[in-house]
Amino acid sequence: MAHHTIRSGYRKLVDRLNQFPQGAPPSERLYAILEMLFTEKEAEYVSLLPVKPFTATTAAKRWKTTLAEAQKILDRLADKGLLLDIDDDGRSVYVLPPPMAGFFEFSMMRIRTDVNQKVLAELFYEYITIEDNFITSLFLNGETQLGRVFVNEEALTPALHVLDYERTSEIIRTASHIGVGLCYCRHKMEHLGAACDAPLDICMTFNNTAASLIKHGIARQIGADECTDLIRLANEHNLVQFGENVRQRVNFICNCCKCCCEAMIAAQRFGFLNPVHTTNYLPVIDVDACVGCGACTDICPVGAISVVPFTRSQAKTTECAQLDETTCLGCGVCVRNCPAGAIRLKERAQRVITPVNSAYRAVLMAIERGKLQNLIFDNQAHWNHRAMAALLGVILKLPPAQQALANKQLRSRYLEKFLS
Repeated sequence: MAHHTIRSGYRKLVDRLNQFPQGAPPSERLYAILEMLFTEKEAEYVSLLPVKPFTATTAAKRWKTTLAEAQKILDRLADKGLLLDIDDDGRSVYVLPPPMAGFFEFSMMRIRTDVNQKVLAELFYEYITIEDNFITSLFLNGETQLGRVFVNEEALTPALHVLDYERTSEIIRTASHIGVGLCYCRHKMEHLGAACDAPLDICMTFNNTAASLIKHGIARQIGADECTDLIRLANEHNLVQFGENVRQRVNFICNCCKCCCEAMIAAQRFGFLNPVHTTNYLPVIDVDACVGCGACTDICPVGAISVVPFTRSQAKTTECAQLDETTCLGCGVCVRNCPAGAIRLKERAQRVITPVNSAYRAVLMAIERGKLQNLIFDNQAHWNHRAMAALLGVILKLPPAQQALANKQLRSRYLEKFLS
């Protein structure tokens, strides 16, 4: 498929997707994916939607349709997992999720017959794993990343300082809704004949995202107890909890293996560039207790531990585990798998900064990636007081260097006055 043959609706959709801080670089495979997920008319409709949440009334105005017709289109898109339908005090507010974590995953979180998921899986694999542009733009641009690792709570000790947002148990306990679906990564690899034996029905969504996916049959609703049991099952299979990089109202937690999951593969390939935010902990290896068995090396999801020759005394040379702190995620999987009990966690010297919420993270990512203007000059719309106040509230809390960068991108005298 050559780019000059792409119909205009899909071109417009790609332009729209790349208004996100985490976009989708154009590619023949990307266009093939979008053609499977969207009709051309749907692609054109979605290309006209705001970056920020919107109502059916807004969509009807953008599309020049009746409100009833717009509502039907929106519901159909939400049924396909291409839009999220969020309840806001009794009214439906819609948002277009980014490709990842978003509608790419939603397309594989259930068994579907309306699309050929084997072909779709092959396209995802080629676009994300074989081609470099998408994965590098997603994980390697900017300091603020989409996701972060959660520490394995079984590896924690009372001496460690642990905040609530660092615990999966707290995310589960405080969630308004919990949904579970098929793991996008392993489901994709299953179609390619290369999936591991880790659990498949274990991809977790929470709060507004879960409510929408449950409503439209993309995820099934579960309670806190079942979700806790699934985390326990994930730990038994040495999976890493990788979730949304926010402190408040986390919307997803994936249970990642090192062989299928794209976040872990990115961490293996580009670990020194920190494509995934780590936990606030690091393993400490007791060299006197370590027996050099290599269990930690085998189990580490990013290859951060190796076994090296080690001199224990003048008369005896043996082997011992060695940690590469620059690539370690701090997940704690090695701690619970060490048969000699030779590994424990310590706190990192400098705590990892986690954005407060999704809006704060989106602004940070947009500033770092030169896309802040897309959040404000949304589809050439004028600034409104409510949106401006919300964005200013985030920007004013940023470090001076990022404030200056935000102002430079917007070239705004209004913003300059607030920051001075």
